[in-house]
Amino acid sequence: MDDPRISRMYARLLRRQVTTLPKQTAHWIRTHLALALVLLLTAVIAGTSFVLHERGRGHLSRLKSELKAQPATETPPPPQPGGEEAIVLQRSQMAGSTLPEFLSVTLLPGRGMNTLQITAYLPDRGEVQLLASPTVDEAATLLSGTGDDHDGALSLGLGGALEVPWAGRIFGQRAAEKDAVPQTWHGRTVSLPLSAVAGPTAISEGGLLLNGEASSVSSNVMPDGGEAQAIYPAGDFNGRWPSKTEVKVTVLLSGRALEIHVVAHNTGTEPEPIGMGWKPRFAVLSGDRSQVQLHLPSSEHIEQRDGSERPTGRLLPVAGTPLDFTGHDGAALRSLRLDDTFVHLRPALLDFGPMIELRDPKSNYGLRVTAMTSTIHAVHIESDPGSNVISIDPRFNYDDPFGREWGSGEDTGMVTVEPGKSVQWRIRLELFPLSHPVAASL
Repeated sequence: MDDPRISRMYARLLRRQVTTLPKQTAHWIRTHLALALVLLLTAVIAGTSFVLHERGRGHLSRLKSELKAQPATETPPPPQPGGEEAIVLQRSQMAGSTLPEFLSVTLLPGRGMNTLQITAYLPDRGEVQLLASPTVDEAATLLSGTGDDHDGALSLGLGGALEVPWAGRIFGQRAAEKDAVPQTWHGRTVSLPLSAVAGPTAISEGGLLLNGEASSVSSNVMPDGGEAQAIYPAGDFNGRWPSKTEVKVTVLLSGRALEIHVVAHNTGTEPEPIGMGWKPRFAVLSGDRSQVQLHLPSSEHIEQRDGSERPTGRLLPVAGTPLDFTGHDGAALRSLRLDDTFVHLRPALLDFGPMIELRDPKSNYGLRVTAMTSTIHAVHIESDPGSNVISIDPRFNYDDPFGREWGSGEDTGMVTVEPGKSVQWRIRLELFPLSHPVAASL
């Protein structure tokens, strides 16, 4: 290893490696870079071909969606009254309108087709809500079917509840079964749900359809509004009524009128009594109930026992009493408390049927309810001086229609429906101005 020639040889080899290292490095880079570019170009071409192929087959959008999809949390739908989605029939206001007109109606097929709200346009007030009601979301919370809402009882306190197979109150003695009101018709005893208690007297109110769920619901848009229909295969109302019943409700909205048509069909094998009514709670839009005027086409009302709403069985004339609303424009409510049934309704000459009118002079509009079927024998009015709500209930029957207080010659309004037969209840609701607007001069 001490040989100077060997040392010079290793030195020359080292200088050669150092001298050629840059050239070797550059060559390596050129070689591998070319390979990398070839691989990249191949990938781009393959990817483009795949995309074009999938796009041609319609899969590209699906691929994008799958790539972007994130794990989603299931959001339950908002609760609906009675578990069925509300129906809203609506129409647009007529351009340049100077008269009142209906704009929409909200119906609850999961709650016996309760008319939750009616909106309208009034020239002096713009768009208004005619009924004293909560929103759909609030109604879904209130109408739970439990607690105070057992058997659908809270439906009577909002919107406009349909009352089938009787309207108003039925009275009876308190039974051993605490939550029942026994009632007898043609020798058959039925057990009705308990609504209230007054001493030894038990009261069942508003019929058995208050929490009814529709089996079939449909709606149609029409040139000036819409139509909705719901069918209720009520059967024997869970053993609470003779025979079996199917109820069909049809609601028709137009700018001029709102019509409600109810048909009760006996699908059973035995006769059954049927009464029907509608209990809308109209809001006093002016906030001044005392000046509201009520007109009724009736000269008699049902006498009630002192301290209760139970009928005595007597019909009293209204002439000369605070309950006389027979004048052309009716009479102002002032501070009068009303919880009364007016009977033997009579239509005026050329009317389609008996007309009940509610006028709010401070809001310059009126409501007219026309009974379109001869089976509507009575109207029940409820209004308290401390409340800006007035209930107008056109119905077949009197309160306590099966009661012993009624004489044998008095028709209390319940219709006996034979198997396979039907009975109808129909009303029309209209708006009208109290004074026509004066056209602006040019």
